[in-house]
Amino acid sequence: MAGFGRTLNSAPSRRTLFRGLAGFLAGSPLLASQQDPFRDHSRVPALREMLDAFDFEPVAYAKIARQAYDYMSWGADGEFTLRRNREAFEWVGLVPRGIAGMGPVRPASNFLGMQLPFPILIAPTARHVMFHPDAEAATHAGATAASNTPFIVSNVATFPVEKIAAAATGPWWFQLYPQPGPDYNRQTLEKAQAAGCRAVVVTVDQQASVYERSLHDEHLATAESPVPKPTSVGPPQPPANPYRVPNGRLWYEWTLLDDIRRVAKVPLVVKGIVTGEDARLCLEHGVDAIYVSNHGGRSLDYGPSTLEVLPEIADALQGRVPILFDSGIRRGSDILKALALGASAVGLGRLPLWGLAAYGPQGVQKVLEILQAELVQAMAATGRPTLASIDRSLVRTEFL
Repeated sequence: MAGFGRTLNSAPSRRTLFRGLAGFLAGSPLLASQQDPFRDHSRVPALREMLDAFDFEPVAYAKIARQAYDYMSWGADGEFTLRRNREAFEWVGLVPRGIAGMGPVRPASNFLGMQLPFPILIAPTARHVMFHPDAEAATHAGATAASNTPFIVSNVATFPVEKIAAAATGPWWFQLYPQPGPDYNRQTLEKAQAAGCRAVVVTVDQQASVYERSLHDEHLATAESPVPKPTSVGPPQPPANPYRVPNGRLWYEWTLLDDIRRVAKVPLVVKGIVTGEDARLCLEHGVDAIYVSNHGGRSLDYGPSTLEVLPEIADALQGRVPILFDSGIRRGSDILKALALGASAVGLGRLPLWGLAAYGPQGVQKVLEILQAELVQAMAATGRPTLASIDRSLVRTEFL
């Protein structure tokens, strides 16, 4: 026994033993039953396992091309505003009211004549075909399945509005990027209204954006995954100038809203408002609702987060028209904070795209239902049973 111990403790014998053990394992049939160690066996979770909106992003990242993911994710220039949009929600605390005698939570509302089970819409985003082959039609189907959530169809959608509208029965709005001259705007809006859009959203904040992340991705496109061209675009634009400012921008005037107001037979919403002054001017030009947005941080870098400017705009409007709000929302409690600071409803941009890329229309439905459930939970925890009971006493702000 002592001799065996001395032999085992000697270095040459130890190596011999390990060599023999390795040879046995190499020839063992047990090895063939194991997974191939040279392949990636990362497990994609089932849809039922998604617990919050953040769970969808890594699945989407794994399933789509890098260019498509970056197109969905990037912000203007160095993406400071993109980050600030999200961080601003951390500067707002909720004040709970445990003894409120509130009864059941009822988050339904009336927005521009539409009955909404939840104060949530899908914000306009472009080129959904990069995330799912059925593109905006799949998004519309998922939104409708989630309590008839209204879907704002982008002016640069993949499919024509007629095809998107036919995909589901839920309400949808149409978002317009105005073009110089009245013909394109008139024809585009008449087509959307004929297809059944319930409101028109005019975007005014995309004037001269540059996305540095896209420049890094310039040579990543492949024959299998190019960035597609949208079907709904304006007239051809002249060649770009060397200053990266699109020649088709910088022409907007307030009279543009007067021209569109004459064409729009449905409620008119202006998207991209971040000051109280511009909100008041919108009222002078017949706008039916204000959409507080900085394009999800894709418009002007080093601008304010939308949550920071929301109270100013609410004070300027004094309830004369409803306020739609987006940028940075990731949880139901974020929605509650926006409602407390003056929003009438919120738009979700990237979150439905995460759901679409990860699981198709069922993913869109699931991520919306998670936010809906989280909103109800947050309202219950703070003792606010209805949207009318939500006000600024619900929050404590520490904006920097």
